[in-house]
Amino acid sequence: MDLFGNLLIGFGTALSLQNLLYAFAGCLLGTLIGVLPGLGPLATISMLLPFTFGLDPTAALIMLAGIYYGAAYGGSTTAILVNLPGETSSVVTVLDGYQMARQGRAGVAIATAAIGSFFAGCVGTLVLAAFAAPLASVAFRFGGAEYFSLMVVGLIGAVSLASGSVLKAIGMILIGVILGTVGTDLNSGVQRFTFGTPNLWEGIDFIVIAVGLFAFGEVIASLENDASRETFTENMGRLMPNAEDFKRMTPAILRGTSIGTLLGILPGAGLSLSSFFSYSLEKKVSRFRSQLGKGAIEGVAGPESANNAAAQTAFIPTLTLGIPGSPTMALMLGAMVMHNIQPGPQVMTSNPDLFWGLIVSMWIGNLILIILNLPLVGLWVRLLRIPYGVLYPAILLFCCLGVYSVQFSTFDLFLAAGFGLAGYAFRKLECEPAPLVLGFVLGPLLEENFRRAMVLSQGDFTIFVREPISLCFLLLAAVLLVAATLPKMRRERDAILREEM
Repeated sequence: MDLFGNLLIGFGTALSLQNLLYAFAGCLLGTLIGVLPGLGPLATISMLLPFTFGLDPTAALIMLAGIYYGAAYGGSTTAILVNLPGETSSVVTVLDGYQMARQGRAGVAIATAAIGSFFAGCVGTLVLAAFAAPLASVAFRFGGAEYFSLMVVGLIGAVSLASGSVLKAIGMILIGVILGTVGTDLNSGVQRFTFGTPNLWEGIDFIVIAVGLFAFGEVIASLENDASRETFTENMGRLMPNAEDFKRMTPAILRGTSIGTLLGILPGAGLSLSSFFSYSLEKKVSRFRSQLGKGAIEGVAGPESANNAAAQTAFIPTLTLGIPGSPTMALMLGAMVMHNIQPGPQVMTSNPDLFWGLIVSMWIGNLILIILNLPLVGLWVRLLRIPYGVLYPAILLFCCLGVYSVQFSTFDLFLAAGFGLAGYAFRKLECEPAPLVLGFVLGPLLEENFRRAMVLSQGDFTIFVREPISLCFLLLAAVLLVAATLPKMRRERDAILREEM
């Protein structure tokens, strides 16, 4: 079926009343969470995962996707008005957005972020729809060896592009892989890492780890932050940019969209790196680069376009190959598994309504976000006045209800609390918990495909280098790993991050 026919299937699914409501709910929650400093899409999706159990899988994924790209929109509002990014991809927006607010142009900055995000989100969704089917048709030819090697590339790619120490990132992935093997092995019946505890015989639930590491860990870490900051929530000036603003922002939006579209596809690049690279490009090519950091509209338009384009194209490797390109995509993959949907290219043929409905819902979601972010900006500003002493206990209670409702198990609550403390300790040790989630999600799939390859080759390990596609993936993984450890590359990457921070 051609692209047009597939999109018709998607519109038929996404425009149903139920899915429209869940898309709206996802965008609303995403914007809300994006606006509130400290809570990002990872924590939010983690909190809401348990409550999607009873939903139709398509509706659940549409809502979770709405939260994901809604948070990318909403994070810019806090960055501009409070000088505090709602989530990490909005860190760069702080530099010029907050300066624009100090100059009485907060409304223009917010409108610029919304316009750039809308355009980039639409382009990213179009790219996703155009390239998903051809990529999935290639993936259909993969066997166990190719899938195993592809997952190795995904894990190594995440390591090479993650911030911080390479060794720490590899260590976190290995911990995640080990945690993914906890429980009874379905093939041999052997119990692994259960320590005689019956509660672990069926393994650790994905929700327990996700809520513990991200939601609990995020709240604990946020309690240390100083919330007293200068804000510009009273006088935001006019909302719509003038002709000169449009003339200046358009090239930055186009450049940011291009960068975000490309980087979103790469495993591990995520939204943050897209916005960082976009800002770096503006500092090199913009005619107004001398004004960057002092309230230049390009400094808002480029990064905001980049992170929203990346939010859409990050779904390409997740939906077509079953390889999450970012920690948030790992949560989306976990949500698919929770709803008994096997990730990978077969999703397109076995669940065409879900696949194309999810893609089309992103277009609709981008339109909803424009409506939510421009006329209702005053409402979001008021949310910034909620005391954290009220907000965080409510979030913790909400998380506990979510974890307990999955299996009505108090053991899961204690386990989630333990992972929350571990998540806080990881932050203190400068170990990103996100690679752990990637390892936890991909670990069982890595093992399954390794076993499949071994069965097909009758125990011959050379199958991984005899199959041309598998060999190419392994060579690519080796190149990425070597490049990640090269001092020059690490210095340049760290320089980019230091420069923008």
